Amino acid sequence: MLHEFLAKNRGALIVRCRDMVAQRRAPRPSAEELEHGIPLFLDQLIRTLRSEEARDMPLSRAISGRAGGGERAEIGDTAALHGRELLLHGFTADQVVHVYGDLCQAITDSAFGAETSIEVDEFRTLNRCLDNAIADAVNGFGAERDALIADRDAQTLNERLGFFAHELRNLIQTATLALTAIKVGNVGLAGATGAVLDRSLIGLRTLVDRSLADVRVKAGLPPRQEEIPLAEFIAETKISACLEAQARQCSLTVASVDPALAVLGDRDLLSSAVGNLLDNAFKYTRPRSEVTLRAHASADRIFIEVEDQCGGLHPGDAERMMVPFTHLGEDLSGLGLGLSICKRSVEANDGALTVRNLPGAGCVFAIALPRHALAPWPI
Repeated sequence: MLHEFLAKNRGALIVRCRDMVAQRRAPRPSAEELEHGIPLFLDQLIRTLRSEEARDMPLSRAISGRAGGGERAEIGDTAALHGRELLLHGFTADQVVHVYGDLCQAITDSAFGAETSIEVDEFRTLNRCLDNAIADAVNGFGAERDALIADRDAQTLNERLGFFAHELRNLIQTATLALTAIKVGNVGLAGATGAVLDRSLIGLRTLVDRSLADVRVKAGLPPRQEEIPLAEFIAETKISACLEAQARQCSLTVASVDPALAVLGDRDLLSSAVGNLLDNAFKYTRPRSEVTLRAHASADRIFIEVEDQCGGLHPGDAERMMVPFTHLGEDLSGLGLGLSICKRSVEANDGALTVRNLPGAGCVFAIALPRHALAPWPI
């Protein structure tokens, strides 16, 4: 009988399965994994075969379930736990399935080598047990993976909210203190305290703009496509950027733009992207230096470029600065999210964000977008 063969060769079958897993270069099962995995399944299979030999079908179904699954059984509960443990040990879903396939092959090959016949009903029971165990192991694997992803996402969200709240509080506190000093009457709006208030309000606006753009992109909301005349867009951007340049004690130069140029995209996301680039440039450019904003066309692409005089980038900076929560240089204000949000906003508009290093001078951030023909005015 198959259950007698399995009981006699239980240890050898376990070792054979472990070796087969190792040959595929899958993670080697640990003692804990083995305790809840194949050894327990073998015991359940043996008990199922014995109960069916005794015609105790209710006990058989309680242990291993019916064909096709769909009901709770002992073998499914332990297989689900097995699947969770395999995930934590570094297995993939494909490798989870192979673990049970290895056992099936080990049983049939060993039985053939020992000249032990497997009856049709026994083989049918073996397949039913394997099918149910694989299904529940994969379900357990997926449930554990989903839980880990949810925990990681929740942790990331909490970190982002924490950083956001911290920066928001700092900006509001700075603005409140500046306003209080002005109200007392000892200082004027045109002085240094007024400049502090300006920087705080600009920081609040930038923080809100970034957050709204990030939420829209993260939520997968489709861009609101509209025709955007490039000269008009750059002129609007210049108005707020000049105020920020003044607050940062640097100058802003805006090159003239061909009035015939246009892009098709989401104005809010694009405005947030360019605003983030300018904010980044004002933050890192040398004191009392110049930031340049320009827009031009080349072939079928529109380029919006922001150039600063930060002194150039160090090796690896171009890659690291696109990573969320990354700060470069001595200015640690902000969340370190600006460039990563900018990149996602640009990509949502079918564009690309690149950076070009100017060693010893500065760097140029460029947004490349598909060129769009400006619609003619109706006659």
